[in-house]
Amino acid sequence: MIWNSIPLMTAIDLLIIAVTIYAIWRCLLIGPSKRPSAPQMGLWLIASGLLVVCMFYFADLASMHVLPAVTSMQEAARFMGTLHRNLSWLVVLFAMIAIASGFVELRRTQIELAEKNELLADLSSKLAKFLPAQLYNSVFTGRQSVGVAAKRKKLTIFFSDIANFTETTDSLESEELTNLLNQYLTEMSKIAISHGATIDKYVGDAIMGFFGDPASRGSKEDAIACVKMAMAMQRRMRELQLKWRDLGSEKPFQLRIGVNTGFCTVGNFGSEDRMDYTIIGNEVNLAARLQSHAELGGILVAHETSSLIKDTILTEEQEAVSVKGFAHPVRVYRVVGICDELEKDGRIIREERDGFRLLVDLTKGDQASAIAAVENALARLKGGSALLEEKSFRPLKGDPLEPSA
Repeated sequence: MIWNSIPLMTAIDLLIIAVTIYAIWRCLLIGPSKRPSAPQMGLWLIASGLLVVCMFYFADLASMHVLPAVTSMQEAARFMGTLHRNLSWLVVLFAMIAIASGFVELRRTQIELAEKNELLADLSSKLAKFLPAQLYNSVFTGRQSVGVAAKRKKLTIFFSDIANFTETTDSLESEELTNLLNQYLTEMSKIAISHGATIDKYVGDAIMGFFGDPASRGSKEDAIACVKMAMAMQRRMRELQLKWRDLGSEKPFQLRIGVNTGFCTVGNFGSEDRMDYTIIGNEVNLAARLQSHAELGGILVAHETSSLIKDTILTEEQEAVSVKGFAHPVRVYRVVGICDELEKDGRIIREERDGFRLLVDLTKGDQASAIAAVENALARLKGGSALLEEKSFRPLKGDPLEPSA
Protein backbone atom coordinates (compact mmCIF):
# COMPACT_ATOMS: atom_id res chain seq x y z
CA MET A 1 0.00 0.00 0.00
CA ILE A 2 1.13 3.53 -0.73
CA TRP A 3 0.34 4.58 2.87
CA ASN A 4 2.92 2.07 4.16
CA SER A 5 5.80 3.66 2.18
CA ILE A 6 7.15 6.27 4.56
CA PRO A 7 9.78 7.69 2.12
CA LEU A 8 7.16 8.10 -0.61
CA MET A 9 4.65 9.68 1.76
CA THR A 10 7.38 12.00 3.06
CA ALA A 11 8.24 13.12 -0.46
CA ILE A 12 4.56 13.73 -1.25
CA ASP A 13 4.05 15.72 1.97
CA LEU A 14 7.14 17.86 1.34
CA LEU A 15 6.04 18.53 -2.23
CA ILE A 16 2.55 19.59 -1.14
CA ILE A 17 3.98 21.78 1.63
CA ALA A 18 6.42 23.43 -0.79
CA VAL A 19 3.67 24.11 -3.34
CA THR A 20 1.33 25.64 -0.74
CA ILE A 21 4.10 27.81 0.77
CA TYR A 22 4.97 29.05 -2.74
CA ALA A 23 1.29 29.79 -3.39
CA ILE A 24 1.04 31.74 -0.12
CA TRP A 25 4.17 33.68 -1.04
CA ARG A 26 2.64 34.50 -4.42
CA CYS A 27 -0.31 35.96 -2.54
CA LEU A 28 2.24 38.42 -1.13
CA LEU A 29 1.33 37.56 2.46
CA ILE A 30 4.82 36.40 3.41
CA GLY A 31 7.05 39.44 3.82
CA PRO A 32 6.10 43.03 2.95
CA SER A 33 3.63 43.42 0.09
CA LYS A 34 4.99 44.96 -3.08
CA ARG A 35 1.47 45.94 -4.10
CA PRO A 36 -0.10 47.92 -1.24
CA SER A 37 -3.30 48.32 -3.26
CA ALA A 38 -3.71 44.58 -3.82
CA PRO A 39 -7.14 43.14 -2.88
CA GLN A 40 -6.05 41.78 0.52
CA MET A 41 -9.32 40.07 1.53
CA GLY A 42 -9.32 37.67 -1.39
CA LEU A 43 -5.65 36.89 -0.90
CA TRP A 44 -6.17 36.24 2.82
CA LEU A 45 -8.96 33.75 2.10
CA ILE A 46 -6.88 31.88 -0.47
CA ALA A 47 -3.87 31.86 1.84
CA SER A 48 -6.00 30.58 4.75
CA GLY A 49 -7.13 27.56 2.75
CA LEU A 50 -3.59 26.85 1.64
CA LEU A 51 -2.30 27.27 5.19
CA VAL A 52 -4.72 24.67 6.55
CA VAL A 53 -3.58 22.23 3.86
CA CYS A 54 0.04 22.97 4.76
CA MET A 55 -0.61 22.40 8.50
CA PHE A 56 -2.37 19.10 7.78
CA TYR A 57 0.62 17.76 5.91
CA PHE A 58 2.99 19.02 8.61
CA ALA A 59 0.96 16.89 11.05
CA ASP A 60 1.23 13.97 8.63
CA LEU A 61 5.02 14.35 8.58
CA ALA A 62 5.09 14.50 12.37
CA SER A 63 3.07 11.28 12.61
CA MET A 64 5.61 9.54 10.41
CA HIS A 65 8.85 10.84 11.89
CA VAL A 66 8.21 12.26 15.38
CA LEU A 67 5.62 9.89 16.91
CA PRO A 68 7.65 6.70 16.25
CA ALA A 69 10.41 8.21 18.39
CA VAL A 70 8.13 8.64 21.45
CA THR A 71 5.69 5.77 20.98
CA SER A 72 5.42 2.49 19.16
CA MET A 73 5.19 2.18 15.39
CA GLN A 74 1.69 0.67 15.70
CA GLU A 75 0.44 3.68 17.66
CA ALA A 76 2.00 6.04 15.13
CA ALA A 77 0.39 4.13 12.23
CA ARG A 78 -2.97 4.16 14.01
CA PHE A 79 -2.72 7.93 14.58
CA MET A 80 -1.79 8.55 10.94
CA GLY A 81 -4.76 6.43 9.79
CA THR A 82 -7.11 8.33 12.08
CA LEU A 83 -5.69 11.63 10.84
CA HIS A 84 -6.29 10.74 7.22
CA ARG A 85 -9.67 9.14 7.85
CA ASN A 86 -11.25 11.77 10.09
CA LEU A 87 -9.56 15.07 9.17
CA SER A 88 -8.57 14.89 5.50
CA TRP A 89 -12.11 15.49 4.23
CA LEU A 90 -12.55 18.42 6.61
CA VAL A 91 -9.25 19.97 5.51
CA VAL A 92 -10.17 19.57 1.86
CA LEU A 93 -13.65 21.04 2.42
CA PHE A 94 -12.34 24.06 4.32
CA ALA A 95 -9.59 24.66 1.77
CA MET A 96 -12.05 24.47 -1.15
CA ILE A 97 -14.47 26.90 0.51
CA ALA A 98 -11.72 29.36 1.52
CA ILE A 99 -9.98 29.31 -1.86
CA ALA A 100 -13.26 29.59 -3.80
CA SER A 101 -14.34 32.53 -1.62
CA GLY A 102 -10.97 34.16 -2.16
CA PHE A 103 -11.26 33.91 -5.94
CA VAL A 104 -14.80 35.30 -5.81
CA GLU A 105 -13.49 38.25 -3.79
CA LEU A 106 -10.64 38.75 -6.25
CA ARG A 107 -13.04 38.73 -9.17
CA ARG A 108 -15.29 41.27 -7.49
CA THR A 109 -12.28 43.49 -6.81
CA GLN A 110 -11.13 43.09 -10.41
CA ILE A 111 -14.52 44.30 -11.67
CA GLU A 112 -14.38 47.30 -9.34
CA LEU A 113 -10.88 48.17 -10.50
CA ALA A 114 -11.95 47.89 -14.14
CA GLU A 115 -14.84 50.28 -13.50
CA LYS A 116 -12.53 52.74 -11.74
CA ASN A 117 -10.02 52.52 -14.59
CA GLU A 118 -12.76 53.32 -17.09
CA LEU A 119 -13.81 56.28 -14.96
CA LEU A 120 -10.22 57.53 -14.75
CA ALA A 121 -9.72 57.06 -18.49
CA ASP A 122 -12.89 59.06 -19.20
CA LEU A 123 -11.82 61.76 -16.75
CA SER A 124 -8.31 61.99 -18.22
CA SER A 125 -9.71 62.27 -21.76
CA LYS A 126 -11.88 65.16 -20.63
CA LEU A 127 -8.96 66.77 -18.80
CA ALA A 128 -6.84 66.49 -21.96
CA LYS A 129 -9.13 69.00 -23.67
CA PHE A 130 -7.94 71.69 -21.25
CA LEU A 131 -4.21 71.02 -21.71
CA PRO A 132 -1.84 71.11 -24.70
CA ALA A 133 -1.37 67.61 -26.08
CA GLN A 134 2.40 67.65 -25.44
CA LEU A 135 1.94 68.86 -21.86
CA TYR A 136 -0.77 66.28 -21.18
CA ASN A 137 1.46 63.44 -22.43
CA SER A 138 4.47 64.74 -20.49
CA VAL A 139 2.54 65.01 -17.22
CA PHE A 140 0.87 61.61 -17.48
CA THR A 141 4.12 59.86 -18.40
CA GLY A 142 5.99 61.58 -15.56
CA ARG A 143 8.40 63.56 -17.74
CA GLN A 144 6.92 66.92 -16.75
CA SER A 145 6.91 68.19 -13.18
CA VAL A 146 3.75 69.66 -11.70
CA GLY A 147 5.43 72.19 -9.41
CA VAL A 148 5.88 75.91 -9.88
CA ALA A 149 9.03 76.08 -12.00
CA ALA A 150 10.31 77.75 -15.17
CA LYS A 151 13.33 77.72 -17.46
CA ARG A 152 14.87 79.73 -20.28
CA LYS A 153 14.60 78.13 -23.68
CA LYS A 154 14.77 79.12 -27.33
CA LEU A 155 11.29 78.90 -28.82
CA THR A 156 9.46 79.88 -31.96
CA ILE A 157 6.24 81.70 -31.02
CA PHE A 158 3.23 82.38 -33.17
CA PHE A 159 0.21 84.62 -32.74
CA SER A 160 -2.84 84.47 -34.97
CA ASP A 161 -5.73 86.88 -34.85
CA ILE A 162 -8.84 87.63 -36.88
CA ALA A 163 -8.62 91.09 -38.40
CA ASN A 164 -11.39 93.55 -37.51
CA PHE A 165 -13.13 90.88 -35.47
CA THR A 166 -15.50 93.26 -33.65
CA GLU A 167 -16.65 94.97 -36.85
CA THR A 168 -17.11 91.63 -38.60
CA THR A 169 -19.21 90.15 -35.82
CA ASP A 170 -21.46 93.15 -35.13
CA SER A 171 -24.02 91.92 -37.67
CA LEU A 172 -24.01 88.32 -36.40
CA GLU A 173 -26.31 86.76 -33.85
CA SER A 174 -24.61 85.27 -30.80
CA GLU A 175 -25.40 81.68 -31.84
CA GLU A 176 -24.06 82.23 -35.34
CA LEU A 177 -20.95 83.94 -33.98
CA THR A 178 -20.34 81.08 -31.54
CA ASN A 179 -20.64 78.48 -34.30
CA LEU A 180 -18.32 80.36 -36.65
CA LEU A 181 -15.72 81.04 -33.96
CA ASN A 182 -15.72 77.45 -32.69
CA GLN A 183 -15.42 76.14 -36.24
CA TYR A 184 -12.49 78.47 -36.91
CA LEU A 185 -10.72 77.56 -33.65
CA THR A 186 -11.30 73.84 -34.23
CA GLU A 187 -9.84 73.93 -37.74
CA MET A 188 -6.83 75.99 -36.69
CA SER A 189 -6.18 73.79 -33.66
CA LYS A 190 -6.19 70.64 -35.79
CA ILE A 191 -3.53 72.16 -38.02
CA ALA A 192 -1.46 73.34 -35.03
CA ILE A 193 -1.52 69.92 -33.37
CA SER A 194 -0.69 68.10 -36.61
CA HIS A 195 2.45 70.24 -36.99
CA GLY A 196 3.53 69.68 -33.38
CA ALA A 197 2.64 73.06 -31.88
CA THR A 198 2.00 73.59 -28.19
CA ILE A 199 -1.18 75.66 -28.00
CA ASP A 200 -0.71 78.03 -25.09
CA LYS A 201 -4.11 79.68 -24.95
CA TYR A 202 -7.09 81.07 -26.80
CA VAL A 203 -7.68 84.77 -26.21
CA GLY A 204 -11.09 85.38 -27.73
CA ASP A 205 -10.46 84.95 -31.46
CA ALA A 206 -6.65 84.90 -31.08
CA ILE A 207 -4.48 81.80 -30.78
CA MET A 208 -1.10 81.81 -29.05
CA GLY A 209 1.25 78.86 -29.35
CA PHE A 210 4.88 77.91 -29.63
CA PHE A 211 7.35 75.27 -30.79
CA GLY A 212 10.30 73.99 -28.74
CA ASP A 213 8.77 72.83 -25.45
CA PRO A 214 8.09 70.35 -23.91
CA ALA A 215 9.73 68.66 -26.94
CA SER A 216 12.02 70.29 -29.49
CA ARG A 217 13.38 69.19 -32.86
CA GLY A 218 16.02 71.92 -32.82
CA SER A 219 15.66 75.66 -33.34
CA LYS A 220 15.78 75.47 -37.13
CA GLU A 221 13.28 72.63 -37.48
CA ASP A 222 10.98 74.25 -34.92
CA ALA A 223 10.97 77.51 -36.87
CA ILE A 224 10.32 75.73 -40.18
CA ALA A 225 7.49 73.70 -38.66
CA CYS A 226 5.93 76.84 -37.20
CA VAL A 227 5.96 78.78 -40.47
CA LYS A 228 4.67 75.77 -42.43
CA MET A 229 1.86 75.52 -39.89
CA ALA A 230 1.06 79.22 -40.37
CA MET A 231 0.93 78.73 -44.13
CA ALA A 232 -1.40 75.73 -43.71
CA MET A 233 -3.66 77.87 -41.49
CA GLN A 234 -3.91 80.60 -44.11
CA ARG A 235 -4.59 78.03 -46.81
CA ARG A 236 -7.38 76.50 -44.73
CA MET A 237 -8.79 79.97 -43.98
CA ARG A 238 -9.15 80.67 -47.70
CA GLU A 239 -11.14 77.45 -48.03
CA LEU A 240 -13.34 78.39 -45.08
CA GLN A 241 -13.92 81.86 -46.50
CA LEU A 242 -15.45 80.34 -49.64
CA LYS A 243 -17.61 78.09 -47.49
CA TRP A 244 -18.78 80.95 -45.28
CA ARG A 245 -19.61 83.12 -48.32
CA ASP A 246 -21.76 80.30 -49.70
CA LEU A 247 -23.60 80.29 -46.37
CA GLY A 248 -24.35 84.00 -46.69
CA SER A 249 -21.55 85.60 -44.71
CA GLU A 250 -20.82 89.11 -46.03
CA LYS A 251 -17.48 89.55 -44.27
CA PRO A 252 -15.75 86.20 -43.70
CA PHE A 253 -12.97 86.07 -41.15
CA GLN A 254 -9.51 87.11 -42.37
CA LEU A 255 -6.43 85.95 -40.51
CA ARG A 256 -3.14 87.64 -39.66
CA ILE A 257 -0.19 85.73 -38.20
CA GLY A 258 3.05 86.85 -36.57
CA VAL A 259 6.02 84.55 -35.87
CA ASN A 260 9.17 85.21 -33.85
CA THR A 261 12.08 83.13 -32.54
CA GLY A 262 14.06 83.83 -29.39
CA PHE A 263 14.72 82.94 -25.78
CA CYS A 264 11.67 82.89 -23.53
CA THR A 265 10.83 81.82 -20.02
CA VAL A 266 8.62 78.72 -20.19
CA GLY A 267 7.15 76.68 -17.38
CA ASN A 268 4.47 76.50 -14.69
CA PHE A 269 3.43 79.88 -13.31
CA GLY A 270 1.02 80.47 -10.45
CA SER A 271 0.55 78.97 -7.00
CA GLU A 272 0.85 75.47 -5.61
CA ASP A 273 -2.93 75.15 -5.88
CA ARG A 274 -3.43 76.58 -9.35
CA MET A 275 -0.84 76.76 -12.13
CA ASP A 276 -0.72 77.77 -15.77
CA TYR A 277 1.79 76.36 -18.25
CA THR A 278 2.78 79.31 -20.44
CA ILE A 279 5.62 81.46 -21.81
CA ILE A 280 6.64 85.03 -21.04
CA GLY A 281 9.26 87.47 -22.31
CA ASN A 282 9.96 90.18 -24.89
CA GLU A 283 10.09 87.66 -27.72
CA VAL A 284 6.51 86.66 -26.93
CA ASN A 285 5.43 90.31 -27.01
CA LEU A 286 7.20 90.82 -30.34
CA ALA A 287 5.34 87.91 -31.94
CA ALA A 288 2.05 89.51 -30.87
CA ARG A 289 3.14 92.89 -32.27
CA LEU A 290 4.20 91.34 -35.59
CA GLN A 291 0.74 89.83 -35.98
CA SER A 292 -0.83 93.28 -35.80
CA HIS A 293 1.48 94.52 -38.59
CA ALA A 294 0.89 91.59 -40.93
CA GLU A 295 -1.27 92.08 -44.01
CA LEU A 296 -4.66 90.40 -44.27
CA GLY A 297 -4.12 86.73 -45.05
CA GLY A 298 -0.38 87.18 -44.57
CA ILE A 299 2.40 85.96 -42.29
CA LEU A 300 5.03 88.29 -40.87
CA VAL A 301 8.20 86.88 -39.29
CA ALA A 302 11.11 88.44 -37.43
CA HIS A 303 14.71 88.48 -38.66
CA GLU A 304 15.92 85.47 -36.65
CA THR A 305 13.01 83.32 -37.83
CA SER A 306 13.69 84.34 -41.43
CA SER A 307 17.35 83.38 -41.04
CA LEU A 308 16.43 79.94 -39.73
CA ILE A 309 13.94 79.13 -42.50
CA LYS A 310 15.68 80.77 -45.50
CA ASP A 311 16.89 77.47 -47.00
CA THR A 312 13.37 76.07 -47.06
CA ILE A 313 10.92 78.97 -47.13
CA LEU A 314 11.21 82.13 -49.22
CA THR A 315 10.67 85.40 -47.38
CA GLU A 316 10.74 89.00 -48.54
CA GLU A 317 12.06 91.76 -46.31
CA GLN A 318 9.64 94.58 -45.62
CA GLU A 319 10.14 98.03 -44.25
CA ALA A 320 11.24 97.92 -40.62
CA VAL A 321 8.41 98.55 -38.18
CA SER A 322 8.36 100.36 -34.86
CA VAL A 323 6.61 98.31 -32.20
CA LYS A 324 5.58 99.14 -28.66
CA GLY A 325 8.14 98.08 -26.06
CA PHE A 326 11.12 98.09 -28.44
CA ALA A 327 13.44 101.08 -28.70
CA HIS A 328 14.55 100.46 -32.30
CA PRO A 329 12.63 99.51 -35.44
CA VAL A 330 12.36 95.76 -35.99
CA ARG A 331 13.34 94.08 -39.25
CA VAL A 332 10.41 92.04 -40.56
CA TYR A 333 9.87 89.65 -43.46
CA ARG A 334 6.78 88.55 -45.37
CA VAL A 335 6.46 84.83 -46.05
CA VAL A 336 6.19 84.16 -49.78
CA GLY A 337 6.06 80.37 -49.89
CA ILE A 338 7.94 77.09 -49.70
CA CYS A 339 10.89 77.16 -52.08
CA ASP A 340 10.34 73.71 -53.54
CA GLU A 341 6.69 74.49 -54.32
CA LEU A 342 7.54 77.89 -55.80
CA GLU A 343 10.22 76.33 -58.00
CA LYS A 344 7.82 73.61 -59.13
CA ASP A 345 5.22 76.23 -60.05
CA GLY A 346 7.81 78.17 -62.07
CA ARG A 347 7.68 81.22 -59.83
CA ILE A 348 11.35 81.13 -58.83
CA ILE A 349 14.63 79.80 -60.18
CA ARG A 350 16.89 78.31 -57.56
CA GLU A 351 20.34 76.79 -57.94
CA GLU A 352 22.62 75.82 -55.10
CA ARG A 353 26.16 74.46 -55.11
CA ASP A 354 29.04 74.51 -52.68
CA GLY A 355 29.88 78.22 -52.29
CA PHE A 356 27.16 79.22 -54.75
CA ARG A 357 23.48 80.13 -54.31
CA LEU A 358 21.19 81.64 -56.93
CA LEU A 359 17.58 82.65 -56.34
CA VAL A 360 15.54 84.54 -58.93
CA ASP A 361 11.95 85.57 -58.16
CA LEU A 362 10.16 85.57 -61.52
CA THR A 363 7.05 87.22 -60.08
CA LYS A 364 8.85 90.47 -59.29
CA GLY A 365 10.64 93.00 -61.44
CA ASP A 366 11.61 92.86 -65.11
CA GLN A 367 12.98 89.55 -66.39
CA ALA A 368 15.40 91.48 -68.61
CA SER A 369 16.87 93.09 -65.50
CA ALA A 370 17.20 89.68 -63.88
CA ILE A 371 18.99 88.33 -66.97
CA ALA A 372 21.32 91.32 -67.00
CA ALA A 373 22.12 90.83 -63.33
CA VAL A 374 22.88 87.14 -63.88
CA GLU A 375 25.08 87.90 -66.92
CA ASN A 376 26.92 90.56 -64.93
CA ALA A 377 27.53 88.07 -62.13
CA LEU A 378 28.66 85.48 -64.68
CA ALA A 379 31.10 87.93 -66.28
CA ARG A 380 32.51 88.82 -62.88
CA LEU A 381 32.79 85.15 -62.05
CA LYS A 382 34.69 84.44 -65.29
CA GLY A 383 36.91 87.45 -64.75
CA GLY A 384 37.63 86.37 -61.22
CA SER A 385 38.49 82.86 -62.40
CA ALA A 386 40.91 84.22 -65.02
CA LEU A 387 42.55 86.49 -62.44
CA LEU A 388 42.95 83.60 -60.01
CA GLU A 389 44.41 81.46 -62.77
CA GLU A 390 46.86 84.22 -63.72
CA LYS A 391 47.93 84.66 -60.09
CA SER A 392 48.41 80.94 -59.66
CA PHE A 393 50.87 80.81 -62.59
CA ARG A 394 52.65 84.14 -61.93
CA PRO A 395 56.26 83.39 -60.77
CA LEU A 396 57.29 84.74 -57.44
CA LYS A 397 60.02 87.37 -57.10
CA GLY A 398 63.42 85.72 -57.30
CA ASP A 399 62.01 82.69 -59.08
CA PRO A 400 64.50 81.33 -61.73
CA LEU A 401 61.71 81.48 -64.36
CA GLU A 402 61.14 85.19 -63.82
CA PRO A 403 62.75 87.20 -66.72
CA SER A 404 65.58 89.46 -65.70
CA ALA A 405 65.23 93.24 -66.08
